[in-house]
Amino acid sequence: MGGSADGGFVTDAAVCIIGAGLSGLATAHALAARGIGFTCLEQAKGVGGIWRRPGAGERGPAYAALHLNSARQLTGYAARPMPETYPLYPRHDHVAAYLREFAESTGLLSRIELETEVLAVRQDPSGTWRVTSRDARGAVTEREFGAVVVASGHNTEAAMPDRLPPGADTFTGTVLHSMDYRDGSDFAGQRTVVVGMGASGVDIAADLSRYAASTLLSVRRGLHVVPKQLYGMSVDLIAEAPWFTAMSFPEQRSWVEQALLVARGRLGDYGLPEPDHALFSAAVTISDEILSRIRHGAVLPKPAIGSLDGDRVRFTDGTEAEADAIVYCTGFRMAFPFLPAGCPTDGRRRPVELYRRVVDPARPGLYFIGLIRPVGSITRLVEAQADWVARLVGGDADLPAPDVMHKEIRGHLDGIRARYGLAAGTSIQVDVGSYLRELREV
Repeated sequence: MGGSADGGFVTDAAVCIIGAGLSGLATAHALAARGIGFTCLEQAKGVGGIWRRPGAGERGPAYAALHLNSARQLTGYAARPMPETYPLYPRHDHVAAYLREFAESTGLLSRIELETEVLAVRQDPSGTWRVTSRDARGAVTEREFGAVVVASGHNTEAAMPDRLPPGADTFTGTVLHSMDYRDGSDFAGQRTVVVGMGASGVDIAADLSRYAASTLLSVRRGLHVVPKQLYGMSVDLIAEAPWFTAMSFPEQRSWVEQALLVARGRLGDYGLPEPDHALFSAAVTISDEILSRIRHGAVLPKPAIGSLDGDRVRFTDGTEAEADAIVYCTGFRMAFPFLPAGCPTDGRRRPVELYRRVVDPARPGLYFIGLIRPVGSITRLVEAQADWVARLVGGDADLPAPDVMHKEIRGHLDGIRARYGLAAGTSIQVDVGSYLRELREV
């Protein structure tokens, strides 16, 4: 059954889960625990989402050097923690194996239809959801469900810069987005330029620097670089510590700022631009490696690319370099092509408008799991979302009236606007502690 704003329920008890990554498996587990029937549709050949793709050789936002930035203790599911034999920050194949084992041991795997692409999701006037899918043989099927849970992630489409540098059409080397990057050994001996200082940018620059003849990191805007550990503690474990959560937000920010000065000093000392914004007023970049690779001369910071000419890259500070490859690590756009246009975002400027970051007030029975971006591990947040959705679907919880939900959404977006500036990407930012409390209260 699907909880609706007026307290009524959809007749059909079946739920369709789209995606069998970390979020989809958490949802399946929560529904199974309450005896709620579901079908999970996954377009890949196996479960695990982005974590299985490097090993499978599939295109996606993951790459061979990918490791968790969050500690294994907070990244495993509550019901089945990650093995203690895993390192503190497991590699992608560790995570993929863990998710596969979780699906098998909990009996979820047999309820997941692999190699099944969702083509369309539409709601009838009666409230029933119709899901059209295509399997590996090309057979198209339409099914009815009482509710739909979208757990397909938000790193969907590669986002290249809106404007490429002048002369981009003359560049004689290889140009690719991080979506198509696999391994630094593919660029052995080449002169490389990485554009972007987010998580993938610093990971890929560090990886390339072990193989390439040269690695330049082109940075337009300074970001706060936070190591995975401060004072010997994983930063996501610090974020959970009672002594830290007892602080006010300004006190937390001040504490982390002082710890960063001790741990790494000023970013300007590395040749990187100092951030033009306060800590935690934009996404941070978590990395243990990039500053070390810069200090060892393996990665050379540069400003934005001003223009391209043949194999030459000219930067905005007037310096030039020859390059064989440019890797754009410029992020991703959210895309849900199987949903009605603009639901829940256009993927660019329009913010995501969901009650408690999960529920579409205009479409009863449509839920989103994992469409959030925390500073820290996402797993417990996803499990809390999934448990709430299971309670809604099972009739053990109700949604407020649409006007109440819209008021909560406006309040959330007002806070995002004041702290980050409002866009599709920033609208899904959440703070771990406060968001968990919100979900426990609904």
